[in-house]
Amino acid sequence: MISTSTFLDITHEPVRFTPPKGSVDCHTHVFGPGDSFPWDPQRSYTPGDASIEDLNGLHKHLGIDKVVIVHPSPYGADNACTVNALELLGLERARGVAVIDPSTTHSELKHMQSVGVRGVRINLETYGLKDPQAALQMLLHTEKQVSPVGWHIQIFTRLAVLVSLAEHIKKLAVPLVIDHFCLIDTDLGLSQPGLEVLQELLESGKVWLKLSAPYRITKTPDSSEVKELARYLISANPNRVVWGTDWPHPGGVKHGQPRSRDVIEPFQPINNGVALNRLQGWTRSEDELLKILVTNPTHLYGF
Repeated sequence: MISTSTFLDITHEPVRFTPPKGSVDCHTHVFGPGDSFPWDPQRSYTPGDASIEDLNGLHKHLGIDKVVIVHPSPYGADNACTVNALELLGLERARGVAVIDPSTTHSELKHMQSVGVRGVRINLETYGLKDPQAALQMLLHTEKQVSPVGWHIQIFTRLAVLVSLAEHIKKLAVPLVIDHFCLIDTDLGLSQPGLEVLQELLESGKVWLKLSAPYRITKTPDSSEVKELARYLISANPNRVVWGTDWPHPGGVKHGQPRSRDVIEPFQPINNGVALNRLQGWTRSEDELLKILVTNPTHLYGF
């Protein structure tokens, strides 16, 4: 039995099952080291270091073989930190999701593609962008930029915004990946408005969903309500669901305390052994678990 392990001062419990070979953690970030890479002046927070060594140690503990590095918002559209991480990890183990802006060139996209980037993230939630028209313009412009290189678009937003974009999403020339459960409110249950739209999009195969960071949608991620929601989403299309930790778990400010870029913000104390065991409990069969951890991410990220 594997014992508990500690990374970034957080203890992670043992995994109660053997993850299938080729398992992928589809949502992580790397920060630093130190001030090696420039911060975005408009960032909403400043994190501490989260190293590749700590990430590798965590994945060894969990039994995870491969990883997707998602470029974090404090670096803006300067992807140097994420590209550096991908170069160090190598194409056998890692893929990436970048952040771009209108000034990003095709040659820059091709360079990022060569080190493993396979998508770009539109982060509406962190910057409080909830205007459907603004979201649509960002989505359509990003589609034009990435379709020539065959990437997907990943979006971080709430269910209401996704619903407002649904008809346009159906017409996108590239796949759309929705992270962090689309921030669905678990308190509203499975009959809440808009959930059927997400179900329809999943069933169509047009979108993918990350069952990542349930602590972002509830204070009780081990609850029956979260399990019911996860099973509902998996059942909509088990071929379009992936999983990720969200390591190192940014957003550790206390409830009601404003974020500040003038101080280093702590990470959230999330136990990823518990998180991976939880995923097994959400699935109904070994086949579903294999799809979520291996088959689906292998297809989506081109491992």
